[in-house]
Amino acid sequence: EQGFANHAGLSARPFPSDFEPDIGECDLILSAAKRTAPIWGGALPKRQGRAPRQIERTGMDATTLSMAQEADFTLMALFFRASFIVQAVMIALIVASVWVWAITINKFRIYRRARQNTADFDAACWSGQPLDLLYDQIAESPQSAAERVFVAGMAEWRNSLRDDGALIPGVQQRVDRSMDVAIAREAERLTAGLTFLATTGATAPFVGLFGTVWGIMRSFQEIAVSGNTSLAVVAPGIAEALLATGLGLLAAIPAVIFYNKLSSDSDRIIAGYESFADEFSTLLSRQLD
Repeated sequence: EQGFANHAGLSARPFPSDFEPDIGECDLILSAAKRTAPIWGGALPKRQGRAPRQIERTGMDATTLSMAQEADFTLMALFFRASFIVQAVMIALIVASVWVWAITINKFRIYRRARQNTADFDAACWSGQPLDLLYDQIAESPQSAAERVFVAGMAEWRNSLRDDGALIPGVQQRVDRSMDVAIAREAERLTAGLTFLATTGATAPFVGLFGTVWGIMRSFQEIAVSGNTSLAVVAPGIAEALLATGLGLLAAIPAVIFYNKLSSDSDRIIAGYESFADEFSTLLSRQLD
């Protein structure tokens, strides 16, 4: 201070006993001393007040990096780290997804066989062979839906014949109703299971979203308990929560696509049965006329 006072052209005076230094003035004096240090040959040491905080921050960053590297983000690890409710949601969505694929594969097989059987029966029915003879061949055990519709109509036709060979009045309406009932049964068989696809496609994203919300809520609770807001603490819980949403979409997207596809295919197959019933009814009306 004496050297700085002499260099600045000031006279050195002792401080009074009740002197309290002003921090702002001290900073100004230190700044002036740094600028004039090369002139009078002195150098002031750098302030080291923030070094402990920097060391603490560096240590915290190293700890966070170590936690992030040790975290396991594989699907199995995310599942086993999740809470019981989130695990239950994931299991339900996985089961729903597997069931969607099982129904879809089974329906594709059923529809392909139904189209092939309908084509074969149409070829046999309209080949010129007498319908009474065809009925006698398949009446005991009809194998396809088209055969069952045909057997229902022919059975009502034969039951409407009297002993003298005349027909009971109203046979045309009864034959039509019999075939309509048979078509309704076949339509119910064809569309069985499609309701599950529609339900899964509509609800699975929301079920997964429920698991996500629950998992994120649990992550925030862990943050509050630990008092650490670093990404290494938050990321595992959020990843577990987002996995539930992913599984919901995994179940919903195929369900919606296959429901639309299978519904369209079943409508075409049922329309084919209805067309056959109309042609058969037309043929019977000629016999009545």
